[in-house]
Amino acid sequence: MNKILVSIVFAVILVLGINKITDVIYQVQKPETSAYQVNVTTVASTETQKSSESSQDGDIMALFASVSGADGAKVFKKCAACHSISQGGANKIGPALWGVLGRQAGSVPDYKYSKAMAAYGKIWSFEEMNGFLIKPKDWIKGTKMSFAGLKNAKDRAAVILYMNENSSEPLPLK
Repeated sequence: MNKILVSIVFAVILVLGINKITDVIYQVQKPETSAYQVNVTTVASTETQKSSESSQDGDIMALFASVSGADGAKVFKKCAACHSISQGGANKIGPALWGVLGRQAGSVPDYKYSKAMAAYGKIWSFEEMNGFLIKPKDWIKGTKMSFAGLKNAKDRAAVILYMNENSSEPLPLK
């Protein structure tokens, strides 16, 4: 057993020693400029830039015209593992989302929310839900919702539109 242990230690020291010796003998320096340069030209209209900036900045209302509730139903399948959306639907891992827009955050009476969500107390508006769906843990620090978020603005708009349609009192699309 001792011979095996000594052999392993000797092999590790030998490999590290050879590595250090070669570093001293062959000093390779990183070149200051890249040998292969990539020229990138960007062509974008100002309208495209404005629309992408507005959708990223939270202007979800502008995207409602380009999506439908049916699109949202497809995207909502990611949410259906933890949430129900049907009227009178039971809470699952997450609370039931029937009529969530226009409701105060953390207000479903028979669901145990995280302390952060219960204390949040804001009303779920289109903009509030959009920000939350980008990355829930960043929007409400301390929430127990482990969903990574929806990075695509059109997916978020479609899901929000779908959730708004699944309510007895949908919010008006101004």
